Amino acid sequence: MSDDDATRAVRQWSEAAPDAVLLDGFHALKHALRFGADVRVAVTSSKEATLALALSLADDVTNRIRDLVVEVPGQTLRELVPRVHPTQVVALATRRSRQANVAGLVTLPRTAPIVVLDNPRNLGNVGAVVRLAAGFGATGVVTTGDMDPWHPNVVRAGAGLHFATAVERLAFDDLPPGPRYVLDPEGEDIRSVDIPGDALLVFGSERHGVSPGLRGQATRLLALPMRPQVSSYNLATSVAMALFHWGGSQDELSRPVM
Repeated sequence: MSDDDATRAVRQWSEAAPDAVLLDGFHALKHALRFGADVRVAVTSSKEATLALALSLADDVTNRIRDLVVEVPGQTLRELVPRVHPTQVVALATRRSRQANVAGLVTLPRTAPIVVLDNPRNLGNVGAVVRLAAGFGATGVVTTGDMDPWHPNVVRAGAGLHFATAVERLAFDDLPPGPRYVLDPEGEDIRSVDIPGDALLVFGSERHGVSPGLRGQATRLLALPMRPQVSSYNLATSVAMALFHWGGSQDELSRPVM
């Protein structure tokens, strides 16, 4: 470890931190690099251990990680982040352009759905939905309400996959075009409905459901199969079931890479 390199990395961290996206852990860094993130600085308390992980789990970006990651003392790492990830690596990246994200969301024709989360409240659930959307190749994830879908806790739960799909918060009136398939207990059984690629799949919160205004604009209401007397599914579980139903007829999905 070079003291000069470590000092330079800490200085770069301090300069970048106010406006950057925190990539917490090896998997977040791996995914961000795979999907084109501009990673400005990355540090670890053990470069040897980080490279061993890269060789084992992400040989496609191992050389980039070798060039990028700087080893710093463990105490320094603990001073940079409030809670050190078990993989002992953390990075900062430039947030994806809102303009580019919105352009990707509104462009037609569209071959993969957009997931719309109406006024979500749980940061971890939103991150899990981003991870699902990236895995299924959804066009993007849009949230309404006051939660920032790029909040550090959301990015942590999304494992860096915000860079693999378009993730934005939009006002109700600015939602992308497309038929609105709203998940609602009173809807048709989702298993009997073909979901088109240009659909907006709209999900409400577990407690309150979809807002009346958005529900009233539904092209169709869809219901997930559920045993009687079970009140609801977890939000991320509901999204997974809907995307799995849509993706079942798609040929593009392949075995996921770790």
